[in-house]
Amino acid sequence: MKITYEDTKKNIIELIPETLDDLWHLSHIIKKGDLVSAVTTRRIQDKSGERIRSDRGIKKTFRLTVRVESVKFHKYTGRLRVTGVIEKGPEDIVPLGSYHTLEVKLNKKICIKKEEWPKWAIDRLKDAINASKELNAIILLIEENSAELGLLRQYGIEYYGPITGNISGKRIKDKTRDKKIIEFYEKIISSLKKFKDVGTIIIAGPGFAKDDFYAYLKDKYPKISKISIVESAGSGGRTGIQEVLRKGTVEKVLEKHRVARETREVNKILEKITKSPSLVVYGKDHVIEAANLGAIKKLLVLDTLLHDEKIESLVKEVEKMRGEVIVISSEHESGKQLKSIGGLAAHLRFKVK
Repeated sequence: MKITYEDTKKNIIELIPETLDDLWHLSHIIKKGDLVSAVTTRRIQDKSGERIRSDRGIKKTFRLTVRVESVKFHKYTGRLRVTGVIEKGPEDIVPLGSYHTLEVKLNKKICIKKEEWPKWAIDRLKDAINASKELNAIILLIEENSAELGLLRQYGIEYYGPITGNISGKRIKDKTRDKKIIEFYEKIISSLKKFKDVGTIIIAGPGFAKDDFYAYLKDKYPKISKISIVESAGSGGRTGIQEVLRKGTVEKVLEKHRVARETREVNKILEKITKSPSLVVYGKDHVIEAANLGAIKKLLVLDTLLHDEKIESLVKEVEKMRGEVIVISSEHESGKQLKSIGGLAAHLRFKVK
């Protein structure tokens, strides 16, 4: 994310999203009622009002401003679509007051104007800017005959795989089995190379497969081995990847990584609910009540709730009382755990009834 212009008096920020993670951040920062401006394209209409056929029509590109009604991020296609009522644009092409959907694109400038920029939104922009300077990490969960990759993104884990081998179950050393093992390893390495600029690879899994693969890397691919570490896991597949996240391994390697931090924060809340329930609250009503008493020291809020005006007021109240606010992504496992207890939870400064 790159901020190209900022006017704090008019509450305007102009920026350029550079990654899919940036689009994901913007999908939670842009809310109903905001003014969003971007370059867009529309097909002109003929005088009768009928849409011109695509093979004869003319598309025009121009800048348009809409008052936001809805925001949708399609994580599988990487599209961020902002729909709203047109407030500013060339009136000979688009009638003011009609609806239009802006598609926010990578490396294209957009402008966001809010009535007021909340602190959490500014912090989120800063996180996106800082994260754009950091490298991604991959968790490789490997077993004797299969492997799965977990690409760590800011909004959660993007799974890739499974990658399967064709290795016999017998651990008898013979040339055929050795050849199949090498073919399996090379398939994994080929998959890893698809992801550019990866700073860390965590190789994990049950048994000895992880150690054998790491030894192969050290011998054949020393550059990859230098950015790799080995970690144990009791399970295979996606369950094993989640186990590595819960252990805090990723956080040790990437201290500032959002997913690792959020996982640990949710785990702390869940542990406190069990061991010290009087110093934690969860659920909308209980959290709002604690905020009104100035009792919240740290608030965890699910990102999907931030478009709710009551939740936004709650966040402002906590920040006003110098409480810490941590936005938790709904895209990873810990976010789903927070959702199961109402999407809101907080550590308290003191006990409340």
